[in-house]
Amino acid sequence: MDLNRATTFVRVVETGGFTRAAEALGLPPSSISRAVSKLEEDLGVTLLERTTRSIALTDAGKAFFERAREALAGLEEANSLALDAAREVHGVVRLAVPPELGAKLGGVFGTFAAEHPKVRIEVTFTTRGAELVGDLVDIALVIGQLPDSSLVTRRLGESTDRLYAAPGYVKEHGQPRRVADLAKHETILSRAVGGEARWELTGPRGVERVDVHARMIGDHMQFLIDAAVAGLGIALLPMWVGDNFVKDGKLVAILPKFETKTPLHVLTHGGRHLPRRVGLLRDFLFDTLTVVCGRKEHSGGC
Repeated sequence: MDLNRATTFVRVVETGGFTRAAEALGLPPSSISRAVSKLEEDLGVTLLERTTRSIALTDAGKAFFERAREALAGLEEANSLALDAAREVHGVVRLAVPPELGAKLGGVFGTFAAEHPKVRIEVTFTTRGAELVGDLVDIALVIGQLPDSSLVTRRLGESTDRLYAAPGYVKEHGQPRRVADLAKHETILSRAVGGEARWELTGPRGVERVDVHARMIGDHMQFLIDAAVAGLGIALLPMWVGDNFVKDGKLVAILPKFETKTPLHVLTHGGRHLPRRVGLLRDFLFDTLTVVCGRKEHSGGC
């Protein structure tokens, strides 16, 4: 089968006639008609019912059109990917990152930038990354539950969170001895509805749950840290963040045998053709953060 004839047939159907297809392809209408007739001869079936004013697909023509259009689209994509691979990668990749990962990612991009000097990375710090993919960003790192969507998802690892408070807060309010004691304390939450939230903490006896009341609520990691250091309550912070403040004497660990783990994912849109620069950065982040945030690192993960 001649692919040029198949392409011509698909264009005739898409444009609605031989004349419009001829205009789109820059060929005489007679050449278009002859190509479709030759295709029908090759296949041994009638694809189009022709009248002086219109064309209509036969059952065989409809089946052939649907598959041929899909196959030709695949060939066009393959051609585009091959051309991309032959050229040096360049352009902008827009990335959405949760605020709490900002410090962790600061030095990660050096290797990628050295390998692809013509790619510019624009980072937005937000907890709403999943909502922005496709419209405002190309890639999003998301901590926690994912929305139902057509986005392509790859799991990177987990964020390990533990409880911390300022020494002054503990001196004034006391150190909780059990998970249930947290219900009597002031807390600082990153997400809450009506000021209430349920913490699920895993400890020596498995998962324990407690309903807590928020004194402060914020969706930016630095705000949560500053509020905890200021003695406003107990905060659930990434372990790698909280432990650094414990070393500095600004925070103390609360119920140190208890923690919670939250999944970390990288998201991209579900379109057929992902720009090569986006795919390269996505794969780089997956390979890098799987080590940083996954089981391979023993310093608290993300």
